[in-house]
Amino acid sequence: MTDHVVSEAVLSIADMVRARANDDNVAVRFGSQSWTYREWVQCCADRASLWDSFRDPNRPPNIGVLLDNVPDFTMWLGAAALSGSTVVGINPTRRGTELAADIAHTECQIVVTESTYRPLLAGLDLGIAPENHFDIDSGSYADLLAAHRGATLPAEPVAADSIFLLLFTSGTSGSPKAVICTNGRLVFVSQMMVGGVTLTGDDVTYISMPLFHSNALFTAWAPSVLVGATVALRRKFSASEFLADVRRFSATYFNYVGKPLAYILATPEQVDDAENPLTRGFGNEANDADIARFSKRFGCRLIDGYGQTETGASIVRVPDMPIGALGIGAPTVKVLDPLTGNECPPARFDTGGRLLNASEAIGEITNSASSGFEGYWNNPEANAQRVRNGTYFTGDLAYRDSAGFFYFAGRNADWIRVDGENFAAAPVERILARFPGVVLGAVYGVPDPVAGDRVMATFQLTDGASFDPEAFASFLTGQSDLGSKWSPSFVRVTASLPTTPTNKVLKRQLVRERWETAEPVWIRTAPATYRRFTSDDLNALNAAFEANGRRSLLGEA
Repeated sequence: MTDHVVSEAVLSIADMVRARANDDNVAVRFGSQSWTYREWVQCCADRASLWDSFRDPNRPPNIGVLLDNVPDFTMWLGAAALSGSTVVGINPTRRGTELAADIAHTECQIVVTESTYRPLLAGLDLGIAPENHFDIDSGSYADLLAAHRGATLPAEPVAADSIFLLLFTSGTSGSPKAVICTNGRLVFVSQMMVGGVTLTGDDVTYISMPLFHSNALFTAWAPSVLVGATVALRRKFSASEFLADVRRFSATYFNYVGKPLAYILATPEQVDDAENPLTRGFGNEANDADIARFSKRFGCRLIDGYGQTETGASIVRVPDMPIGALGIGAPTVKVLDPLTGNECPPARFDTGGRLLNASEAIGEITNSASSGFEGYWNNPEANAQRVRNGTYFTGDLAYRDSAGFFYFAGRNADWIRVDGENFAAAPVERILARFPGVVLGAVYGVPDPVAGDRVMATFQLTDGASFDPEAFASFLTGQSDLGSKWSPSFVRVTASLPTTPTNKVLKRQLVRERWETAEPVWIRTAPATYRRFTSDDLNALNAAFEANGRRSLLGEA
């Protein structure tokens, strides 16, 4: 195979795309369909031409994309790159006014979607004319594209500091935050990834993690374009189909976030599982036990690290590090008390590995060096909160042992991560406040025994009211703006929520207590079923944390 590496002089994603214009290696595979890079680049040029016919030069060149992992998503990424525009990755788990706010806040001129997701947009005020909604599986979209087929490849240079991506996370205030990623930053990240996982044009990259998320774009799609590797897409992740896809596509490399490894490992083991073409995978938030089991079962080396969409601080794994540790960081990466700004003291453990001084050792991961964080779109308050006195605050909690190894301790209480998706507590709290009898409610993340978080809610009810689990489950089903990851896994009812002198709820205390409280707690056992949390449930949870090497996350109850 010919050398597919792009010149080191590449400055933008547009440079990467144009470099593939005469490449006949397969660019994208999806089901039984495939496109060479030569064909794919032409598809990108066609869409860039279509976009140019709708584009308002007096507004930000922002393209909203609300799609699963389908070829059109990658083609619109290429179109945006070639035209010096910005792709806004829209999260389909968002709903109602929150979804509308995401699109309006990022000033999207068009939304590219499909019939599956069109109902999510119905009735929402997006500030976008109906003719600027494109359904990729519609006849009208096909007709529009036909008029631009064979368009000339844009040759205008794209500056490294021009914005290529706006990728949503959510912050402690609950307001949407769109992380800015310039062309230059994504090029740099791609080059680092190519070197880190030794990706070449001979590789086939399997992507089933969502393309609206930084993990798929940073660790899989962009590095693959950089070297001319084949991208194999699956619309949505499927644990049961993972190995069949890998074999069918001859995939050699894949990316993941957290729980997918556990879901794949939960499928029935077969004697020939290791007979597959995978050689390595890259991701984050997997636990040590799953990494070891996956590597042994599938004969695939995994590289797991800590990072953020903001790329403000990184922690890397090293050989022979302690079980459960994230790894080590640069000297500028520390754990600070977010209130005092002082560095937290080293963690102390008992003989069983349980954290003894959680209240003083746990703080926020920070980076005092110049970071890759490029800011949030139109959100100066969030920018000021993220970078304070020259130090970048990640919003992630951790502690360090005496040797300097970092251990993840969960997200900031208002930042919840479920199945690889970040979201804020405030929107969930606003919805749950509608439940009859709730005087005050708090929503926060508690550790999941496998990866990431689970949602927990604590309610203070009106005098004389009692919690009805069946009514609550029915209530959740009827909330159209409740995100698909937002339903609480645990519900606690309290006589009085703990508060600060300024009447702010002390979520840190609730997070620390979790389900280990004398007050009544209910656990969700099915999408629409809650029952009382019992001592048997507690024992089962503790065993799961132990089995997955995450017992230290429980800290002090």
